[in-house]
Amino acid sequence: MGEGQFQVGDEHLNRLNQLDDELLTALDSGDESAFQSALGQLLAAVREVGSAVPDDSLEPSDLILPDEGATIDQVRELLRTEGDGLIPGLPE
Repeated sequence: MGEGQFQVGDEHLNRLNQLDDELLTALDSGDESAFQSALGQLLAAVREVGSAVPDDSLEPSDLILPDEGATIDQVRELLRTEGDGLIPGLPE
């Protein structure tokens, strides 16, 4: 949210799902420091493995990630609408 769009290949979903699981664990624990660290790692991984979509191109998004300054409560609310984590699983 607020950073633009990235395209991420399916070959990276396992790694992103692992980071998403770490984020959920930190979220469940209520540990703000662990949560911020896990969120930062997830966002950094998306930036690392993803390809930025040009700003003048608007593509449909499979998911929306919170920004780096998001709080635990904001992400909990996002997850209420998204379901099991922020990163979708591998396609069947």
